Amino acid sequence: MTEDSLLRAYVGLGSNCRFAEKMLARARKALGALPGVRFGAASPVYRTEPQGKSDQPWFLNQVVQIFPDESWTPCLLVGALLGMEAALGRRRSLNPALRFGPRTIDADLLLFGQEQSRAPQCIVPHPRLTVRAFVLVPLLDLAPDIVIDGRSARHWLSLLRWHREGERIFQ
Repeated sequence: MTEDSLLRAYVGLGSNCRFAEKMLARARKALGALPGVRFGAASPVYRTEPQGKSDQPWFLNQVVQIFPDESWTPCLLVGALLGMEAALGRRRSLNPALRFGPRTIDADLLLFGQEQSRAPQCIVPHPRLTVRAFVLVPLLDLAPDIVIDGRSARHWLSLLRWHREGERIFQ
């Protein structure tokens, strides 16, 4: 089976804890250790402005490509990502005001091939994918021709107010 015929999924990773680089590395390792998942490639790491709650440290973000086998569904993968986050020390606050606050690790399923899911716990493509430069830029590093909801990722990025300075993304 060639890489072109495999299902491609993309996962966004982020952290703004003191050891963010190590957390991203641990998350990449954990993704590669999932049964029936082959790790593909990782984008460069970007430093990004916090979204939604600005009074916190900047994030390190990247997108990784994985190849899940036929035993995986989008919802199973989201469940595995939530388990991975918990194993890496992520504690989700019940306070909605802290939803976009600091975190040890964040792992979001962005795309799962061409599949779509509207299940409340598992929306694919990720519901905020097309409005986040800190996800679109690294996604384009890995998949420059990717299409999201019928439009190129470059199109979605062109609709946003953002700019890049080296490895820093401002939005």
